[in-house]
Amino acid sequence: MNNISQFVLKYRQASWRVQLQWLVLFVLGLVAVALVAFGYLNISSRTTRTGREIQTLKENILSEQKENADLETKLASLTSSQVMAQRARDLGFLPVDPASIIYIVVPGYTTPNGIDLSSAETQPVTPVTPPEYTQSLFDWFAEKMQSTVSVSGVRP
Repeated sequence: MNNISQFVLKYRQASWRVQLQWLVLFVLGLVAVALVAFGYLNISSRTTRTGREIQTLKENILSEQKENADLETKLASLTSSQVMAQRARDLGFLPVDPASIIYIVVPGYTTPNGIDLSSAETQPVTPVTPPEYTQSLFDWFAEKMQSTVSVSGVRP
């Protein structure tokens, strides 16, 4: 008993040990909180960066779509009938008079016939179903029972 009381007495005299233990636990708690906070900040920053990249890409897509629509509008205005007729007149072309058209007959030339993609004969489509798929489970079971009975030599 004397040993135990001396141990307790010495332990109480070294109160700095208890304070050191509490300090280590407090520092470990701070490190754990710091690690959790760092992980949260890391995930949040990556999520924010990815969201901003998505917004930038969407803006780029909209910008490209607007540019494409603008180019299509310009192409439509450049190829309109009035603009094309004016360009033809500027190049020296004149409207043709139907009475002044001369057709030349070329001997041996035949006009090409259009391509006929339709089939000459139409066959009715009949589905081909293998017998395995038309047999019911009941018929299959009866057939197996018959084959088992006939193999064993027993007659019903």
